[in-house]
Amino acid sequence: MEFYDFRKVTGMHITMYNSDFIMSRIARNQTPTSIGVMHLDENGLIGYHQATKPQLLLILSGEGYVCSESKEFYKVEPGVAVFWDKDEWHETKTEHGLTALVIESDELNPSAYMAVAKMDL
Repeated sequence: MEFYDFRKVTGMHITMYNSDFIMSRIARNQTPTSIGVMHLDENGLIGYHQATKPQLLLILSGEGYVCSESKEFYKVEPGVAVFWDKDEWHETKTEHGLTALVIESDELNPSAYMAVAKMDL
């Protein structure tokens, strides 16, 4: 399990085409990619299971906890992305609810675009 930071402070200022915004790059893939949004209500759970493909979970709102095979839970909040490799066991849970974007693809490589995040237990 790896953690990445996609908060505004880690993004790049884009001015091309007379634009003015901050872009936090996530991924660029050539192979089939699945992208979805997960809405976990109060006491929500994505049960303990193996990732069928490399998987990136980006926390958009709320907060919760994630673990991998070690079963040590880490707190996650908006701006944190969690990466699990194919076949890695993991779980996500929340007491108060959270919304997350999930990206699954055989060629995910978040370290190519995102800053590594420092996490505490």
